[in-house]
Amino acid sequence: MTKTVLVTGATGYIAKHIVRILLDEGYNVVGSARSEARDAEMRAALEPAVKDKSSLDRYRTVALDLSKDEGWDAALQGVDVLMHTASPFPLEQPKNAEEVIRPAVDGALRALKAAKAAGCKDVVMTSSSVAIMDPPEDKETYSEADWTDPNKPGLSPYAQSKTLAEQAAWDFVKSEAPDMRLAIINPTFVQGRPLDENFGTSIKVVERLLRGKDPALPRLGFACCDVVDVAEAHVRAMENPDAYGQRHVIYDRFMWFADMAELIREAVPGAKAAKRVAPDFFIKFLGLFDPAIRGIIPSLGRVTKADNTRMRTVLGVEPKDTRESIRESARYLRSSGIA
Repeated sequence: MTKTVLVTGATGYIAKHIVRILLDEGYNVVGSARSEARDAEMRAALEPAVKDKSSLDRYRTVALDLSKDEGWDAALQGVDVLMHTASPFPLEQPKNAEEVIRPAVDGALRALKAAKAAGCKDVVMTSSSVAIMDPPEDKETYSEADWTDPNKPGLSPYAQSKTLAEQAAWDFVKSEAPDMRLAIINPTFVQGRPLDENFGTSIKVVERLLRGKDPALPRLGFACCDVVDVAEAHVRAMENPDAYGQRHVIYDRFMWFADMAELIREAVPGAKAAKRVAPDFFIKFLGLFDPAIRGIIPSLGRVTKADNTRMRTVLGVEPKDTRESIRESARYLRSSGIA
């Protein structure tokens, strides 16, 4: 019997790729969005991407809100696997951390409770490497054994939200749903071609570089991964019993902003990505006026790498070279006329 998978936040950058893979591999998919009106957006993005257009007959959109109870119980009826990807990811960190923490934590628990009530016992949830890479003591290479300290000084509201939401999910399964199987996917900084123009914050970072918004680049870098690898990791985790009860970091390599800018200039003739690297004191000064810059100050000069052994051995996903993923993102933004 064909399994049915509910993908929350289906209109998201990663989630659209997940839905595409699920449809290509024969699953029935229910995608949640804040409005059923976004079904047309989903179909427009998926139709040119799926292997067989008839697979869209196995897809439908339902309206769900992370902050409201309405619709969740009905949406989970007949669902075999819950794939919870929905969570806020702001480019500019809010002054009030609760603006991102509460939707992330409450939304995760709302989805898990509905799954339990519907008898759906298999859950794959999107967390983030930010729930791993800020433990009490910094180091250069992190693994699934590491946990971010949500009370660490200078930690962004986004990192707090992902850490607390993941902890809440593990606690819920342990205390209230011991027969539920939970697998967590922890992507690093995600790059690669979006399926449409409704892409996430990570692509907006490339857009900012491509536009040359900053005359000089901060001494900032990210542990990176490819969006298709992240999407495939969700599906492989769902299919592999050994993946449940575990976290899975998705990672290829660490790259400085200066490296990304160079790749963008290579990929897009005429790209305005800056060549100069600014001293840290100058970035801190700019942060007084630009909230987007202010949020990166604690990460200046910091190198973060990850052990991707579990990604490769348990999920069977070999990391794509994310230098090409950065180029793909830049080419998409230029060809679409976005930047």
